[in-house]
Amino acid sequence: MRGLFVTGTDTGVGKTVVTAALAAALRAQGVNAGVWKPVQSGAPIGLGCTDAERLLRASGIGDPPESVAPFTFEAPLAPVLAAKKAGVSLTLEGLIAGGEPLVRRYEALLVEGAGGVAAPLTDRGLVADLIAALGIPALIVARSGLGTINHTLLTAAMLRGRSIPIAGVILNDGGQAFHPGDEDPSVESNAEMIERYGGLKVLGRFPAIRQDVAGDELADVIRRHVQMNPILEAIGFHI
Repeated sequence: MRGLFVTGTDTGVGKTVVTAALAAALRAQGVNAGVWKPVQSGAPIGLGCTDAERLLRASGIGDPPESVAPFTFEAPLAPVLAAKKAGVSLTLEGLIAGGEPLVRRYEALLVEGAGGVAAPLTDRGLVADLIAALGIPALIVARSGLGTINHTLLTAAMLRGRSIPIAGVILNDGGQAFHPGDEDPSVESNAEMIERYGGLKVLGRFPAIRQDVAGDELADVIRRHVQMNPILEAIGFHI
């Protein structure tokens, strides 16, 4: 499959809005890109607050949320625990099979993970194991503020330990624990430090935006603040 796995240094760093923005931007450039959330937990579909529903609303894609997130659990727990609470046993093979209709329908998929790369998905597998099994590059979404260097480098180390290519890093001003206007002098140097110590490419800094920004407007935000060529190259497109 062609695609990019959007992972984060933690939960709440803004993976969903970045994934939706990338999908909207790729579609605006003529790429038939879809979104996929292999597993999500914390709320049932129908309330409008699940990651799958937010992905579809923000990207402008008209798929049913159930097809984008084949495994949805209500308990606000790690996926493996939320699934067990619902009487479901997750496997990597089952998770991958859940996305096969999307793989057939789209030229490329933006796949959003759950939590970080070390989040447990199955009895024996982590998010990093799912990325490796899919065979696609990873994009790391990280907070802009203090602490992000450590979290980003640890995330990259786990990905590299499984020989997963890393397309780059996007720092997100909208991630939890960072608020524009806060006195955080690390924000101005974090990108350079991540590149120096992690051997990673920081593709840009995504700004804090209104929750209702979607479609072309959202695509324009990411085009103005993030380098898109490395994203296109990572999924095998040259436009």
